[in-house]
Amino acid sequence: MPDITEGCSDSRHGVSFIISPDRDKLEALAEFAAGAGHEINNPLATIIGRAQMLLKDETEPQRRQMLMSIGTQAYRIRDMIGDAMLFGRPPCPEFQDVNLAEIVDRVLAKHKTDLENGSSTVSVGVPESILLRADPAQLSIVFSELLRNSIQALQPGGGEILISAKAESRNAVIEVSDPGVGFTENEREHAFDPFFSGRQAGRGLGFGLPKCWRIVDQHSGQIEIQSAPSGPTNVKIVWPLAS
Repeated sequence: MPDITEGCSDSRHGVSFIISPDRDKLEALAEFAAGAGHEINNPLATIIGRAQMLLKDETEPQRRQMLMSIGTQAYRIRDMIGDAMLFGRPPCPEFQDVNLAEIVDRVLAKHKTDLENGSSTVSVGVPESILLRADPAQLSIVFSELLRNSIQALQPGGGEILISAKAESRNAVIEVSDPGVGFTENEREHAFDPFFSGRQAGRGLGFGLPKCWRIVDQHSGQIEIQSAPSGPTNVKIVWPLAS
């Protein structure tokens, strides 16, 4: 279970909690995900191959539709297994000195349509001077997942997402905050668990936070969440600066 520490009470939002990943639990889940993913992939490849073979010679429309549906759902499983295996055994980061502000700008440009469709805006306070020791592609994944999470939490009315960063000693302290729906008690308990989803409450979780934890951990960083059930939610990441 994540380490949950009760914070201050706010009459507008209720009690705020700090959620930190349980490293031992996540390592055990990662090992299971990697092993299970490998075992499932083999029969899944057979199903996909067989469906494609049958589809090639099938002319009856209804049967063709059924075979196409089998293939589509099998590919969907393959993608989920891919996420599991990426979480279980991710590639080693290709470290370089990365300008944090540039990464944030790129991620925001990528999600411009999502932000517009969700009636959400982003306020950025990231100094150009902050350089991180990071794999730029993996760092971008972290921001993409956190931004997507915030956009979902702000639906349907939208709102403002805040992204800020500052240098402290040898680390950068990065925060992504939104006033959208926060974490329920059940979601706090499983926030970093793979495949757990909080979408019924409005905050999509799924594989996003586990992926974020895995990447941050591989970069010798830390991640924690402070949230109240009705919001706001703040994700704090401590990430090593470039030397």
